[in-house]
Amino acid sequence: MIKSRIYLDNSATTRVDEPVLEAMVRFMREVYGNASSIHTFGQEARAAVEDARRAVADLVGADSREIVFTSGGTESDNTALWGVFRSGYRPGNHVITTRIDITYIPVGSSGRVDPADVAAAITDRTILISVMHANNETGIIQPVREISAIARERGIVMHTDAVQSVGKIPVNVKELGVDLLSLSGHKIHAPKGIGVLYIRKGVKLVPFMTGGSHERKRRAGTENVPGIVGLGEAARLAMERLPEMTARVAALRDHLEANLRDRIAGVRDNGAPEYRLPNIANLSFEGIEGEAAVIAMDLEGVAVSTGSACASGSLEPSHVLVAMGLRPEVVQGSLRFSLCYHNTEAEIDAVAETMARVAERLRRLARRVYV
Repeated sequence: MIKSRIYLDNSATTRVDEPVLEAMVRFMREVYGNASSIHTFGQEARAAVEDARRAVADLVGADSREIVFTSGGTESDNTALWGVFRSGYRPGNHVITTRIDITYIPVGSSGRVDPADVAAAITDRTILISVMHANNETGIIQPVREISAIARERGIVMHTDAVQSVGKIPVNVKELGVDLLSLSGHKIHAPKGIGVLYIRKGVKLVPFMTGGSHERKRRAGTENVPGIVGLGEAARLAMERLPEMTARVAALRDHLEANLRDRIAGVRDNGAPEYRLPNIANLSFEGIEGEAAVIAMDLEGVAVSTGSACASGSLEPSHVLVAMGLRPEVVQGSLRFSLCYHNTEAEIDAVAETMARVAERLRRLARRVYV
């Protein structure tokens, strides 16, 4: 067993960085005012919220007035989808998304959607197109810029869930051409329970959370000031770390994959390597059941996953890999290794060595069962 535990499930969540935690503590112990209050406590909290708003805006290339704080990626997505649906900005009730998101536009074995398929699916009642910027299981980056151009030409609102991509690769809302973008704090070393919806200036959106006039009347509810401050600090750190995320972390991922292939027979990539995020490796291991491997690795001190944390506990195979047309045995033998800025080469070597032992043991047990 590994002496200290190793965490390679950063696509599920990340640890809160020390500078983030330190920034937050002050707004829980000392500056605990309501950001809507007019006294000094409240105004200092308001200043911190707006400072964090600017930091997040800088991370995604937006104007700070286009940033709305939410409770996380799920609320941001729901706000975008339901907000457009109820806005009545144009007649219709048709929403287009990808098969790996829900069940509409198909993807090929690469895991990428073809923009031509999106264009072909548009009708005169289409009001919204929503495509994940990068998939949470495979790390495959979608052609959002091309799809946004199609949406803009037809006068359709374009939304992307960039929860996995922000902080891992450069993300700029203007370059992507999106109208709405979701991100989540706990994927970039901020706490859980805080997220953002970017709303391009001029986009008509009915509030999902109603009540007070918070967030310029776009999201009611007392602001989570410590969480917002933490997200702002995490956004600043993510900006600083981007070069390492796209170079050092990608090199660690490639080293892990090469090491696993050297030690274990029957390892295959799931999805097109050239379109991946730098921190995710989704691999299938011949003759191994993924859930059993996750448990065995955990007992050895290594945290990995079979896919999305959102689907944890489900007995169904990964809908993402099934949509890519992979054979059932390939889907069942898949594991996701998701790295972060803090992982080291020594950890990666230890994980590969441990996975080799686990694979040999599970295959030996499988042979006994089926002989």
